[in-house]
Amino acid sequence: MDDIIIESTLATVADARFAGYLCHAYCGHGHCTFGYRDKHYLFQAGDCLIATRCDIIADVRQSSDFAVDVIYVTQEFIGLSTPHSNYGMRGHLSLFENPIMRLTPDMQKVCALNFDYIKQRHALTNHHFHREAMINAIQCMIIDFFDFHAELYGNNKVSNHYAQIMDGFLNLLENGDYITHRDIGYYADKLCITPKYLSEVAKQVSGFSANYWITRYTALEISRQLRDKSLTLTEISDRFGFSSLSHFNRYVQKHLSAKPSEFRE
Repeated sequence: MDDIIIESTLATVADARFAGYLCHAYCGHGHCTFGYRDKHYLFQAGDCLIATRCDIIADVRQSSDFAVDVIYVTQEFIGLSTPHSNYGMRGHLSLFENPIMRLTPDMQKVCALNFDYIKQRHALTNHHFHREAMINAIQCMIIDFFDFHAELYGNNKVSNHYAQIMDGFLNLLENGDYITHRDIGYYADKLCITPKYLSEVAKQVSGFSANYWITRYTALEISRQLRDKSLTLTEISDRFGFSSLSHFNRYVQKHLSAKPSEFRE
């Protein structure tokens, strides 16, 4: 498995070969639209796209003049390259809600420079320290992403302790624990803290309660599975551990504002 894959199209972003990769894209010209986490987005010239999951990007439609640089990086390599800063936590949470950053002209120059540099370094496969050089190049890109985000959305610091708790909480959600565990007490027990404290941390770091994030992950995955017509409503309900189909229906109507059947019309 290559740590880094470089492409010039988003048409194949949901391919199985990109499972486990983070997608970083910079649009140099034209535009495209796509669906991500149950919303639709416009990605246009000067924008940066950062998606933590490639497999849920859907319905990509590119204009005839669309030009894009795409850098796929494995989760493990991102971990090696990310600087020791808690700022990434705020960026991760905001990108969950909206994977696109609308960059200023000055930011666009920096972003384009980073993408070009990574492509050039990636091609130097005979370099004796190629891996170390790529870690350095990816880290520089990440640091600039932090800077863009701080400039665009404000720089509120997160303490080390809060960042560790929130990171552990999000890891449990990313691993899919929400499929069968939607009680905040479960996550608090896993993190060896009280439910009240977990909610306090989530609110302080993200602006939303822990229950919001549990419900957000659950609702998005349910909506994705509802669109898969090969699955019956009973099968989906059972997968998420609902006690009855009527309970599942009420949950969907409350959190997705629609009946389960409406997702299949």
